[in-house]
Amino acid sequence: MQPIKVLVVDDSIVFRELLVQNLNKDPAIRVVATAKDPFEARDAILAHRPDVMTLDIELPRMSGIEFLRKLMPQYPLPVVVISSLSDKVFDAMSAGAVDFVAKPAVSSRRQLEDFIRNELLVKVKIASTAKIGNIKRVVPAQQSYLSAKKNHLLVAIGASTGGTEAIFNVVKDYGTDIPGIVCVQHMPPGFTAMYAKRLNDQCRIRVKEAETGDRVQQGSMLIAPGGDRHMHLVKVGDGYQVEVKPGPKVNGHCPSVEVLFESVARAAGADAVGIILTGMGGDGAKGLLSMRKAGARTIGQDESTCVVYGMPKVAYDLGAVEYQEKLSDIAGRTYALLNKM
Repeated sequence: MQPIKVLVVDDSIVFRELLVQNLNKDPAIRVVATAKDPFEARDAILAHRPDVMTLDIELPRMSGIEFLRKLMPQYPLPVVVISSLSDKVFDAMSAGAVDFVAKPAVSSRRQLEDFIRNELLVKVKIASTAKIGNIKRVVPAQQSYLSAKKNHLLVAIGASTGGTEAIFNVVKDYGTDIPGIVCVQHMPPGFTAMYAKRLNDQCRIRVKEAETGDRVQQGSMLIAPGGDRHMHLVKVGDGYQVEVKPGPKVNGHCPSVEVLFESVARAAGADAVGIILTGMGGDGAKGLLSMRKAGARTIGQDESTCVVYGMPKVAYDLGAVEYQEKLSDIAGRTYALLNKM
């Protein structure tokens, strides 16, 4: 098997060389070129045809985001953004990046090398499998809106690679009549609060980063905070709230979709709709199966619209997915199922 050809784009010569040295230590990866700005990167893409590009957002002569907007229509390429803690990363995802990693604020070379080996390497390998033609916003589908309040119902969503845009494309089509939503998107600490604010500004529903004690309410979505805590759904009276508490990684993730979905199966049973979106691996697949066995209705994103058809495929193969839908049809299917409950 040929190694993954990588182009490294960063204006810091020190960081650039660290990336090259440590990425090349993995036999599955070969850095074919480096660039300090988008103009050098464009020439390197034409000369070397890399499989994946790592891209800093803050670059001289042209920002990484502007470069992505110009690049993707002409030379579709899986891109992993390396970003400091900034909501600009979501502009990069909208412009076509597959995934991102948070640039560590560290003082030692060893810590940087650990970051490259333990985080960036994984993202590069996942990105090499991504289908770039599927990173796009979709035309809103016609919805069948709820005819009455159904406060006993809720929606649970889980996603990973490619999920920031996929979640947006689903929830932007939800109105304020949608039952409360709980969501896990694999993301580094700090970024989930910015992502929640971004969705809150762009969508009709209210969106916030979840805290223990938050009620699950109609027309709102709670997103599990990135870091070392899982989000659980609990039944309280005639409604629900969430608990966010520390726990070990499940399926390699914290927060984990699996943990959320299993708690939804226990707390909500047949009063829930579960949705599993694009992502590498199988996090959430068994939890979605538990939800379906408890009577919940379930939806999986189809292969043709996934950036990475991993989590939805595992769920489908387990028999956890009742309806497999294109991304543009998931909101409509959600409403159709809720109206029958």
